[in-house]
Amino acid sequence: MPFNLPIFLTWLRILAIPLLIAVYYVPETWLSGHGRDSIATILFCAAAATDWLDGYLARKLNQTSAFGAFLDPVADKLMVAAALIVLVELGRTDAIIASIIIGREITISALREWMAKIGAHKSVAVSMIGKIKTSAQMLAIPLLLYVQPIAGIDVMRAGTWLIYIASVLTLWSMGYYMRMAWPEIIKRERNL
Repeated sequence: MPFNLPIFLTWLRILAIPLLIAVYYVPETWLSGHGRDSIATILFCAAAATDWLDGYLARKLNQTSAFGAFLDPVADKLMVAAALIVLVELGRTDAIIASIIIGREITISALREWMAKIGAHKSVAVSMIGKIKTSAQMLAIPLLLYVQPIAGIDVMRAGTWLIYIASVLTLWSMGYYMRMAWPEIIKRERNL
């Protein structure tokens, strides 16, 4: 297993997951509700920043690797899934929203793996709609973790709207990837 700075940052993102969850299990006498939300928000935002930074450094330092290419999206999906589960537990988002987003990630990951096995991975390369969906999620989740108004802005409402938008974009992007893969799926089925 290769080890370099970008992979180290990806591992830090994975290690942040249990910390984000643990924040909400610390006794109330140690950390208040707002303190918990603040720390969880900082952890999530730092993890999101390392997602951008590890990719940038891998390209800049010429330290790209097959293992890094595998680990990076796994870390992203684990972090988003953990945060969504926490938000459902806190009553800040609906289980259906979390299920849509997590279910799509599992489905598209499996689809990409299968398409790579059959040599058609370019059919499900990352699209602009997928990037917009990710941006909406990465904005919504910290807002829903933080929850307190900022400069008169109702952060909870903004986060709720963004997570709804992200869930619609999630379904849309899943449909897009399935449509791109469909010709290969049909071709493989006919050859069986």
